[in-house]
Amino acid sequence: MSHTLGIRQAQKQKTRQALLDAALGLLEEQSLSSLGLREVTRAVGVAPTAFYRHFRSTADLGVALVEEALGGLHPMIRTTVTAAGSSDERIARAVELIARHVDAYPAHVRFIARERHGGVQPVRAAIRDQLARFAEEVKAELVKDREAKDWSDDDLLMLSHLYVDQMLVTASLFLEAQEAAEGGEVSTEERERVTRLATRQMRLISIGRHHWLD
Repeated sequence: MSHTLGIRQAQKQKTRQALLDAALGLLEEQSLSSLGLREVTRAVGVAPTAFYRHFRSTADLGVALVEEALGGLHPMIRTTVTAAGSSDERIARAVELIARHVDAYPAHVRFIARERHGGVQPVRAAIRDQLARFAEEVKAELVKDREAKDWSDDDLLMLSHLYVDQMLVTASLFLEAQEAAEGGEVSTEERERVTRLATRQMRLISIGRHHWLD
């Protein structure tokens, strides 16, 4: 009996993941607000009624995609701002980590970039909540830095949000370069150009940080 339940549970999880994957593919060309559940179930090859065994609505599916796209990134975000290394080393590490993530998960990055200010409120809220968690985690790392000694909690949190926002901007820069490239293969020259731009933008925040208490 337990073996049969295990098989059913595995099949249910497989169908749920297939729905998420299908939706993510369809969302490369449209926003979540225009996505119909019949499109998703047709792409998976299941009846529309099967959708409701896994999600209450397309908005609920969108919230699950937010968790899939951002939920596993918390260790990476903390790594980008860890106190190890100089400021320039941290920036270089952050830009490289973000570039690699965009290379590996372009559809997830595109989804977050589009839906962060999209028309589906629960998805916007889910993204906002994840970004707020990132900011708190960045703050927890920044407070370990001796440069944060005289900073207030509010100012450290403000700085953390700036870093998180800039990480999203950096991801968008690499994604735009990927989408503009022929066959999706970014040239070395273009990748270096985007890397330089992203690095300079992060340095601007870093310079402001060093002089904030002046």
